[in-house]
Amino acid sequence: MYAGTAQSVGRRVSRAELGACLLLAAWLGVLCTPGLAQSDGKVEPSLELIDQSGRPFSGAALAGRPYAIFFGYTHCPDVCPTTLMTLSNTLQRLGVDADRLRILFVSLDPEHDTPEQLRQYLAAFDSRIIGLTGTEAQIASAAKDWKVFHNKIPEEDGSYTIVHSAYVYLMDPANRLVGTMGFQDSEEEQAAKLRSLLEGSGRQEGAGSQPAARER
Repeated sequence: MYAGTAQSVGRRVSRAELGACLLLAAWLGVLCTPGLAQSDGKVEPSLELIDQSGRPFSGAALAGRPYAIFFGYTHCPDVCPTTLMTLSNTLQRLGVDADRLRILFVSLDPEHDTPEQLRQYLAAFDSRIIGLTGTEAQIASAAKDWKVFHNKIPEEDGSYTIVHSAYVYLMDPANRLVGTMGFQDSEEEQAAKLRSLLEGSGRQEGAGSQPAARER
């Protein structure tokens, strides 16, 4: 289990700081409803990025497999490490079934999050989580396809914070959005959603093996 990981990878914000951040996020529309992620019926969002090993990663590699995708950044003080920690524990709960999923963490901070930075950061979490980065244009394109809001806010000390959508998007093997998870979801709730994603994928694979089903 990955208890305490959120504290080990970044400074935890205070309740007051988190409350102010969430208030700002709500005002900016960051805490969007699940329906805002992708247009209804949209398939095959683009994804041409670089993974934490420095290798090109194409959305074509996801064809035929269910996956979950989350946008954040490695200097995120609370929501990102908490989400990744909970996801890691959830994958442990699923056991070998989790191997059928792809879990993607896409950085919204290409200026700082190099492949090596992602590799070091993700070492604290489940090894099945794939870190992705790229150029500003590539990140902007991916975020646009999932309708992920992100806004860089400068701090007085010269650093910056990125306010961003906090959903984990659940995608079926046909690359359709079928649900979301929030950082507030418990491990039990996340495990149920991921099992449902896997079960739905299994039904689709079974249906796909029948010619009559394909014709319809």
